[in-house]
Amino acid sequence: MAVSLWRSRTASSALNLFTNALRRFSSEATNSSPHSTRESMMYSDINSRIGSCMPLSAMRIGTIIHNIELNPGQGGKLVRAAGTSAKILKEPTSAYCLIQLPSGVKKLIDSRCRATVGVVSNPSHGDRKLRKAGHSRWLGRRPVVRGVAMNPVDHPHGGGEGKSKSGGRFGRGSLTPWGKPTKSGYKTGPLKRRR
Repeated sequence: MAVSLWRSRTASSALNLFTNALRRFSSEATNSSPHSTRESMMYSDINSRIGSCMPLSAMRIGTIIHNIELNPGQGGKLVRAAGTSAKILKEPTSAYCLIQLPSGVKKLIDSRCRATVGVVSNPSHGDRKLRKAGHSRWLGRRPVVRGVAMNPVDHPHGGGEGKSKSGGRFGRGSLTPWGKPTKSGYKTGPLKRRR
């Protein structure tokens, strides 16, 4: 296994060399080292070594996992960001497995779906400082212009003489570029009609 860091991903990627000379990239687990061995089994129960990939039915309650499939054979879709992990809450049955996602949501997933044991690598990703605006641009993040800095034709907050206010008693309140209120607690649709 060789470890590399891609600019488009928050976690490190591992290049795995299988016994049949096949090479594949996968997300790296925390505390896994280069040139270490991993198991990738489909139907047998193996020891939960960090970085091993196996079906949820072969895992035990309380196992910390990441890179979880939603449909069998589809590839990992859930819990792939740096430093994240999910937990198996109930002993997997032959049909479903109950897991808790990083958001706290509990989800039933097909037991035939595969997942990787351990926490996603690079947990200190959130501590990294972007030193200049160009770093954000390299990551594909474009600048966000404030509404008060625009013209009236471009945004409801635009225009005015000098530094004009857009909220409170001096303006219309905070609005989206399409004129909808942005403040929390604003109700729309059936809930507003019910009141």
